[in-house]
Amino acid sequence: MIALHLIGIGTGNPDHLTGEAVGALNAADLILVPRKENAGDLADLRHAICAAVLARPVPIAEFDMPVRAGEGDYVQAVQDWHDAIATAWRAAIAAHLPGGGSVALLVWGDPSLYDSTLRIAARLPDISVRVVPGITSIQALTAAHAIPLNALAGAVTITTGRLLRRQGWPDGADTLVVMLDGGCAFETLDPVGLAIWWGAYLGMPQQALDHGPLAEAGPRIAARRAALRARHGWIMDVTLLRKESR
Repeated sequence: MIALHLIGIGTGNPDHLTGEAVGALNAADLILVPRKENAGDLADLRHAICAAVLARPVPIAEFDMPVRAGEGDYVQAVQDWHDAIATAWRAAIAAHLPGGGSVALLVWGDPSLYDSTLRIAARLPDISVRVVPGITSIQALTAAHAIPLNALAGAVTITTGRLLRRQGWPDGADTLVVMLDGGCAFETLDPVGLAIWWGAYLGMPQQALDHGPLAEAGPRIAARRAALRARHGWIMDVTLLRKESR
């Protein structure tokens, strides 16, 4: 029997791991680390986290992360991609832990929030799943800027860059958190009356922050984001947008 532990690791800082997460990693029989094309730093970060918190030797196995098709129907492409990832997980586990045991996967942020790890794990019905929650990028963003997530007595809407581009500002939303934004979806909005708080590589040495009225800060953020992505080869960022008080 395989017990799969999905461990939230925050945004890459070992200090973001909870005590429960550290315990789960140390109790594992195997830690799986995905390696993405042109994003070797992400695998290296997972190795660095393990080196920082492991109190005993735990085997670590890398596997090649399948690449999602960039053309055709988006939802079908994602479904096919998830199937391929589940197959890669099964192959890696069979190769490195044929007798069964406890397997740990390190998940950015939290496995329950705009992350498909649980959907992928559901494709392996013979494997039991345990989730160890972690600090989300939203928490890391609001902490870095020292701001509350919501306006006074206000609601918060969490969405994606893809949806923001397609649908615009959601009706009734005062505060908007934008995740999984491959570009700068805020550029599609009328900036009048909107403020932005942005963060990339949150909690890491290369952390980058900016905020201000969207009309002023938006162009700065777009330019800085492009420069950072070119420098590091990858970027993980999150944005909070809020209607300014009148």
